[in-house]
Amino acid sequence: MVWNLLRKKNNNDDKLIAAIRNIAGFSPKNLELYKLATLHSSLAKSNHQGQKESNERLEYLGDAVLGAAVADYLFKKFPFKDEGFLTEIRSRIVNREALNILAKKIGINTIVQFDNKNAQLQQVILGNTLEAIVGAVYLDKGYVRCKKFVIDKLIVPHYDLEEVVNSNSNYKSKLIEWAQREGKIIRFDISESKTSKNRKEFTAQVFLDNEAKGTGFGINKKKAEQDASFKTLEMLRTEQPTEDNQSES
Repeated sequence: MVWNLLRKKNNNDDKLIAAIRNIAGFSPKNLELYKLATLHSSLAKSNHQGQKESNERLEYLGDAVLGAAVADYLFKKFPFKDEGFLTEIRSRIVNREALNILAKKIGINTIVQFDNKNAQLQQVILGNTLEAIVGAVYLDKGYVRCKKFVIDKLIVPHYDLEEVVNSNSNYKSKLIEWAQREGKIIRFDISESKTSKNRKEFTAQVFLDNEAKGTGFGINKKKAEQDASFKTLEMLRTEQPTEDNQSES
């Protein structure tokens, strides 16, 4: 039995090492940092001091490091743009919706540890886990190596800067405009829950003519509505060809 437990632990370690190597391009030096980075508070365990250990502290650190790395990159990429422009573009890159999408693309959903009794939880924690991994890389490899990871592995391969600059990221406004054009009645239902001792999570549900559409999540109502609007627009985009085909037949 002890051997089976050791083998299971080694298999989990090997899986995490392979995932970090695939995501970041290097093997972890301190694997414990990455174990903690992928541990959501819903599965947090008490340490010897009676404190709950999860990825929240690493998420806090990673958020700051990620913001600094992206700010540095944009500052050099756009030498003649003002502070307002740089702040807006950085926000579009590191906002919760964008990070959730990016985290899923690079496979963080396969290594995050969370209470899977809550099926919706994974949808809102992937971006947070990505930030925690950035924090782990910073502590494990230092700022210079971490910045290289952020730019070379996260930003350059996954963001078209020209598209980011020219895009309108106000998904709620886009959805409302669409609903007005189509004569649809739109409403947003907001609910609030507590995900940890000091953190609230908001859920937004979009209804079009009383039909439930996208469900969004965020640390405030605005972000939850934006996320729900984005998902609704994606749903409408995928439904459109079906409607066209039906009209042709």
